[in-house]
Amino acid sequence: MAFKCGLAITLAFAIVCMANAGDPDILSDFVVPFNVSPDPNFFTYTGFRVLVGEEPPMTFKVIKASLAEFPALNGQSVSYAVLQFPASTVNPPHTHPRSAELLLLIEGALEVGFVDTTNKLYTQTLQVGDMFVFPKGLVHYQYNADNKKLAFAISAFGSANAGTVSVPNTVFNSTIDDTILATSFKTDVATIQKIKAGFAPKA
Repeated sequence: MAFKCGLAITLAFAIVCMANAGDPDILSDFVVPFNVSPDPNFFTYTGFRVLVGEEPPMTFKVIKASLAEFPALNGQSVSYAVLQFPASTVNPPHTHPRSAELLLLIEGALEVGFVDTTNKLYTQTLQVGDMFVFPKGLVHYQYNADNKKLAFAISAFGSANAGTVSVPNTVFNSTIDDTILATSFKTDVATIQKIKAGFAPKA
């Protein structure tokens, strides 16, 4: 009986910890790196200035304001990304293991979607001014189906370091054995190697 009670308490504690998983709470107003004296510049991020007057990119492009680029976000549980989609480009299926994503479409149109844990696909075509939420940890994508016009979006995250795991890159640009991949995808090794070749670094 004591063992069962202990197990129940342990499981309950684990569930609470999982529910609270995310950026840790801080015990101060903000976190400053060692040997840094905070001033207004420390709390200002200028990385998006490159967007002003910039020519549209030729391929899909992301500019982030996360912990890596903006240290003042440490402990604040928030970050941003600007996503630029030239005509007929895609942000391939990926996940953010530490945060949901809230996307706001600023220009153009986007086809977006995510797959839940029952393998159900939720899709939507967004117009300017629309928002769409991608739940934490689920595989999702964005696609500009227009073959002439740019699409431009801003995404907010509930973590200073949401993380990004690209499904194609993780699977086919890794050291997973070709036979395992061929068996998993119900194909042959030659097909897997051909796909992998497309992810190899270009000389």
